[in-house]
Amino acid sequence: MTGLDRVSGTTQAINVSRTIIRRVLKDGAALLIGDEDESESLNTDSLIAAQSRSVLCVPLMMVDRALGVVYLDTDDPQAKFDENHLQLVTAIAAIAAVALENARHIEELQSENERLQRDANIEHSMVGESPLLQKVFQLISKVAPADSTVLISGESGTGKELAARAIHRNSKRADKPFVAVNCAALAESLLESELFGHEKGAFTGALAQKKGRLEMADRGSMFLDEIGELSPMLQTKLLRVLQEREFERVGGTRTIKIDIRVLAATNRNLEEAIAAGSFRKDLYFRLNVVQLQMPALRERPEDIPLLANYFTRKYAEKCNRKIHGISTEAQRRLMTYDWPGNVRELENAVERAVVLGTSDHILAEDLPEAILEANAEAIHSSTSNYHENVARTKRQMIVDAMKEAKGNYTAAAKALGVHPNYLHRLIRNLNLKSELKS
Repeated sequence: MTGLDRVSGTTQAINVSRTIIRRVLKDGAALLIGDEDESESLNTDSLIAAQSRSVLCVPLMMVDRALGVVYLDTDDPQAKFDENHLQLVTAIAAIAAVALENARHIEELQSENERLQRDANIEHSMVGESPLLQKVFQLISKVAPADSTVLISGESGTGKELAARAIHRNSKRADKPFVAVNCAALAESLLESELFGHEKGAFTGALAQKKGRLEMADRGSMFLDEIGELSPMLQTKLLRVLQEREFERVGGTRTIKIDIRVLAATNRNLEEAIAAGSFRKDLYFRLNVVQLQMPALRERPEDIPLLANYFTRKYAEKCNRKIHGISTEAQRRLMTYDWPGNVRELENAVERAVVLGTSDHILAEDLPEAILEANAEAIHSSTSNYHENVARTKRQMIVDAMKEAKGNYTAAAKALGVHPNYLHRLIRNLNLKSELKS
């Protein structure tokens, strides 16, 4: 420990009694040694060496926890500490303890804020602010800098490939290739050639040598989507790639070494597939170094409006349409739908609404039938006299319009002020077809 010499102001070493400090920290009580009859308390090697005549040691207490001590001593026989000094230093210690605790909290908050900033600053294409998605971002920020294999699980349409691309984009391989293959999209023979490549003449139609996707991904990242659909033979070959980072092309004998990071995704429960004998346990362990679970859209409903507006802007620009937003009723229907197809289904629904809509807002009638019918069932289950009267009035208006238009849907829709497609849906949902035929 160092301190300032009381005369010259220069820095010099100060000896302290560890025995006294341990006692004060243990008891949580101040210790004042200043009277000659306390010579036994001064009988420690460190105090004797320092020729201490008087010692004052006060704990820095925060609630019932000691943060440290204020330690004063003097070798001047005329300058002994007394009760007044004890009261002063005790007051100072109380203020200092609060200041130290606050400083520690501020340091922790700054550290947490920096971590959250790092998480927030990762590059990705996912839209949402829900706690579940924030956890995904945090895990991506942690795993991206490493080279570990990541298994991304989740229902179809939850954005597993977007998560894989985010991991690659924030890794040291970001400037190298990101190569994706859907293992469920091709037959076994075609997938083998797609992954590993083939030599000229390896099979009928192999007119030239072809590099496989694994070779193309060298020094970058390889994304294997729907990994649970791989055949047993390809599982064996992939296991070798993960273990040795080497393979041979179809019809070839030369071993090709590669440096890749493997990212895999599945919407299947691979543990159940292992139990059923359709997936190798050793391959599962090689893939499941780090697991990232993508939440279903129904588990993060607060993200639905953000996603819907994002897709509205995206497709309005793509279709060169001016759309100012989504109507309140359409928003309500989007929020109450279960979204079995997750984000992909929501994107498709919004794109369809943008393409088929005729106003400057997305209306409920522009949404797919599945969403409207699901909402109609929900409304029917909680129907009241009010809803019954509305439905009855609506039925009568449609019947009258169709009779007036002599069965012409377009003319009837124009008279009612709705789109012909929406009129078709209304007639079907209200079971009016048989009534209109009679």
